[in-house]
Amino acid sequence: MYRYLINTLPRPLLIRLSYVFKLFAPLLYAGDEVECAVCERSFSKFLGYGSDQAARENVLCPYCLSLERHRLIWLYLKEKTDFFTASKKMLHIAPEQCFYSRFKQMENLDYTTGDLYSPLADIKFDLHSIPLEDNQYDVVFCNQVLEHVDDDHQCMKELYRVLKPGGFAIMQVPIDDSRNETYEDPTITDPIDREREFWQKDHVRLYGLDYPKRLEKAGFKMDNNNFVGEMDPFLAERYRIRKNELIYVGHKS
Repeated sequence: MYRYLINTLPRPLLIRLSYVFKLFAPLLYAGDEVECAVCERSFSKFLGYGSDQAARENVLCPYCLSLERHRLIWLYLKEKTDFFTASKKMLHIAPEQCFYSRFKQMENLDYTTGDLYSPLADIKFDLHSIPLEDNQYDVVFCNQVLEHVDDDHQCMKELYRVLKPGGFAIMQVPIDDSRNETYEDPTITDPIDREREFWQKDHVRLYGLDYPKRLEKAGFKMDNNNFVGEMDPFLAERYRIRKNELIYVGHKS
């Protein structure tokens, strides 16, 4: 039932309901089988997540709502970057709830959030036309967004434009590892058809292994980082991180 609600309720409403759910989660899922690297809490298990086409079990932290990718990114930032110590100006598109409060409290970050609908957004805008000046941000996050937009190349160019030279952007998307090329068809508009073809009813494309090349066409120098490959397999399993998940880090020279 919870997986159905997560995948069907509007995101702003889910964000508000999650504040209530997290009050009971530590009791409902008490245990020490899995651990969230973001909120540093242990549980008997994580929740399932994803549509019928891309369902995964034991992946969603019942307290902070982190998923595999969030825990992977958190550990990468902690172990491989100066993100938590150096002064940085950051733009966070469609801010993930598990990151939002933590980033907002970090004194080293000049932190701005942006989205068209999210109640967590400081600035409301369409990603196709970001109402901000060029070369502003040391760090840009835009995760699980580009599969939703009409013109992903235009949005990628906008992300590149607002990033400072020397800065980096993390831009995760769902990827079908069996596809060499991204699959998109603008004539597919029915939500049921979109879920079948693109894994979710509000997706308009399904990225393939060419995803980094698409980002390079927008200007980014890509580092397709296999950080999970360096991790202790026991910890990767305890954090429930996907073994084949790359972190797509784009740099601006």
